[in-house]
Amino acid sequence: MSRSIKKGIYTDAKLMKKVAKLKAGDKTVIKTWARSSTITPEMIGYTFGVHNGKLHISVFVTEDMVGHKLGEFSHTRKFTRHGGKMQKEIEAAAKQKEVEAAKAAKVEPAAGGSNKK
Repeated sequence: MSRSIKKGIYTDAKLMKKVAKLKAGDKTVIKTWARSSTITPEMIGYTFGVHNGKLHISVFVTEDMVGHKLGEFSHTRKFTRHGGKMQKEIEAAAKQKEVEAAKAAKVEPAAGGSNKK
């Protein structure tokens, strides 16, 4: 447990003020840099723009998210892919299958037509 029960959960005071100002069902995005704030039941149904260091990622809060931190849903690192020779071969094979499937789709309708002489 990151905080003691005596201290309670941490939620940013400014963030809670912004949530209190909004009406229920409001679709505006609440921008925040407080990634360490814990999601409380009052936040359910609102969309937060959680900063990931570069831009704000939209996070719609649901009931399952209560107790988690806002930063858990706004990743700070972008995964591109694993590198290496094997990965390139796998991607090349997948691309080749897509090309063959596209060619087969174009050929089949023409072959099914009637032959006029």
